[in-house]
Amino acid sequence: MPVTTREVHLVAWPKGEPRLDDFTIAERDLPDPGHGELLVRNIALSVDPYMRGKMTGVRTYTDPYELNAPMVGAAVGVVHASGDEDFPKGTVVLHQEGWREHALLTTAEVRPVNVTDSVPASAYLGVLGMPGITAYVGLVHKARMVQGDTVFVSGAAGAVGGIVGQLARLRGAERVIGSAGSAEKVAYVTGELGFDAAFNYKDGPVAEQLAAAAPNGIDVYFDNVGGEHLEAAIGVANDFARFAICGAISGYNATEAPSGPRNMGYLVTKRLGLQGFIVSDEMHLAGEFYRDVAPLVAAGKVEFRETVVDGLDNAPEAFISMLRGGNTGKMVVRLDGGE
Repeated sequence: MPVTTREVHLVAWPKGEPRLDDFTIAERDLPDPGHGELLVRNIALSVDPYMRGKMTGVRTYTDPYELNAPMVGAAVGVVHASGDEDFPKGTVVLHQEGWREHALLTTAEVRPVNVTDSVPASAYLGVLGMPGITAYVGLVHKARMVQGDTVFVSGAAGAVGGIVGQLARLRGAERVIGSAGSAEKVAYVTGELGFDAAFNYKDGPVAEQLAAAAPNGIDVYFDNVGGEHLEAAIGVANDFARFAICGAISGYNATEAPSGPRNMGYLVTKRLGLQGFIVSDEMHLAGEFYRDVAPLVAAGKVEFRETVVDGLDNAPEAFISMLRGGNTGKMVVRLDGGE
């Protein structure tokens, strides 16, 4: 029978840091699924840094969110009612109609996922989802990391950075260094994730702390932060170092243009390679990623952590907190208790 569901709408373009009153919760009725359709009850939603760029009203590499319309993003859910016998009720699926309690989808819009004791459904929003693929593509294909490299990862306690560092270690990096935003996160990065060194970027100038952690320079930089971190990485980079430029979360809420990096001349004298990338361009590598990484996750060789917020009403607050660095690992919004 039809269901009444709730969904998050963006009602105003944020100026600087998003505020709770930029969002509202709306209700709508969804019909029974027709032939080839599925009514999915979401159990976990993803909030991600890229979503801030969709809140400007201007197209970048993706269309902006529409005002007064449901927001979208990755989610995992359970088929509640099915119009396709290949997707029986209870099938767990991954899709892109998050920020809502239920979604009416065609079978072409979902992918079934395998849930086990070691791989919960929410893992497909993080370590086995877009953040994991981003980490793999950036490290392996954009930065072209090889055995013996010294690797620096900014935002190392986040959903992407933590995976980058672990993959670098497993692929034979000589030294893996991370930055994070608290002493607790630094301990997590060097302890549970196995980085060789990490520092709290709030403790002092990033350039000084990175130089102390990388006395022999760096060969690879995976950039999630931009700004001061990027300038510091350029400063300590060895000749021919390779940078994978994934994001610049330090400036996502900025209302003025950044002042730097101020040392771009080193790009020439050190012959550095900087490669920006968007993971949606690289989904042809998803099969390779799952082949190489999924067994490592299942075996516990790649660890992951989630910061879980309960309830659709708290999704905007979870998003704002994530932009402030309030998460360790993947920020996930759990609905109806999840699984």
